[in-house]
Amino acid sequence: MAAIPRIVVAAPASGHGKTTVAVGLLAALAGRGLTPSGFKIGSDYVDAGYLGLAGGRPGRNLDPRLQGVDRVAPLFAHGAAGSDIAVVEGAMGLYDGLSGMAGMESTAQVAGLIKAPVLLVADVGAMGQSVAALVHGFRSFDELLWLGGVILTRVVSERHEQVLREALDDIGVPVLGAVRRSNLTALPNRSLGVAPVVDRATEAVRAVRRLGSVIAGSVDLDRIVALARSAPELTVPAWSATDAVATAAKRGADATRVLSVPTAADGGVTGAPEPAGTPATPRRDRADQPKPVIAVAGGPTFSYSYPETVELLAAAGAEVVPFDPLREEVLPDGTRGLVFGGAFPELYADELSANEQLCRAVSDLAIAGAPVVAESTGLVWLVKECDGRPMCGALNASASTTGSLVLGYRESVARASSPLVPLGATVTGHKSHRTVVTPRSGDNAAWQWCGAPPEGFVWRQVHASYLNLHWAGYPGIAKRFIAAAGRP
Repeated sequence: MAAIPRIVVAAPASGHGKTTVAVGLLAALAGRGLTPSGFKIGSDYVDAGYLGLAGGRPGRNLDPRLQGVDRVAPLFAHGAAGSDIAVVEGAMGLYDGLSGMAGMESTAQVAGLIKAPVLLVADVGAMGQSVAALVHGFRSFDELLWLGGVILTRVVSERHEQVLREALDDIGVPVLGAVRRSNLTALPNRSLGVAPVVDRATEAVRAVRRLGSVIAGSVDLDRIVALARSAPELTVPAWSATDAVATAAKRGADATRVLSVPTAADGGVTGAPEPAGTPATPRRDRADQPKPVIAVAGGPTFSYSYPETVELLAAAGAEVVPFDPLREEVLPDGTRGLVFGGAFPELYADELSANEQLCRAVSDLAIAGAPVVAESTGLVWLVKECDGRPMCGALNASASTTGSLVLGYRESVARASSPLVPLGATVTGHKSHRTVVTPRSGDNAAWQWCGAPPEGFVWRQVHASYLNLHWAGYPGIAKRFIAAAGRP
């Protein structure tokens, strides 16, 4: 149980300035000497990365679709532990569902799950008194929603701000801030993904500091902190990677040898019984044996995977060592497995190709039979070539850049047993990519979902595809992966 001051930053729709306000608010709170924590609703790695950069600790995602509804509050409590205040950035519009169904997996639902007041961000650049009708509609649409106040963005002038404040005062909704159009500043190009965050690039750090300064001068921080502190105590225990791995391992020891169904309690994986000789049930660890080194793409503070992936690997018995695929030419000493998370931006395919020595090291690792999990750009990295540039060559396929974005959730079934999941496992993942790989799958495909041919590659102990999983939803993956890595 925890009393965590918290607030959800939401908006009527995308484009109103949620990220600007949430990132700036975290930076402003940190500038006051507080220790804030940042969260993003949904699967978006990029916004979560900048929230983490602003707050000084890894930003985390709260996604009912990927994690399970009943895991959202425990994961929030875990991620917010040790912080003075938590800022949660919503997704899309306040009531828009991640699944496309009204009221399901929406920002409003997550706000209810973590019992947090909502701060509505409204772009009023082309609006006057009508802002009252807009805000009144969002407040009254769901009587259980706790709308604590409004922050106005793209305000034109003092007179404009006065008109807006008077209109909202008439309906009893407090204005907790007003950001002038001339003060808005942008974060680095989203096509750069979280790379500027992982690298702590000067451009990213400066942009976050500018937003912190803008928000500190535009909002009433004292009232926002007071609103956040009015949130009630959470009545759920915080999520624990150690407990999640232990529960998954216990279920894995059952006679069925099947990874567990993704329930509210443990978020496992359902699947068909394992073929003989596959590593579904990990062997017992011995205290006198060293931990297997698992290389995870990222930096010393942030990675290209969800933070829970690293925590679960460590809880499962790994020594997790980060490596930078753009700059380091060798894998960490003693590497026995590799995880390349889905947050790595495709824009850096040139740099991946140019790092020839690391490409050879990764190919050798895969050929030697070590477990390798590669998502999104990780898949592109493992093929023979991308747009004519040589890549690792571990997979007999080629990649090319397209002009369209593939984006969305997929309910997927595993077409082959791998270090990630057993044959027949069913999971929910997320895709976001602008490249395509030809062929779409290998002799052993990774996944298949309704209405689409098989996708991805399972070769030796390599599992590579465009589908991104949140391991907290399926904690058995970590123990399975470590079992595949083995011990020296």
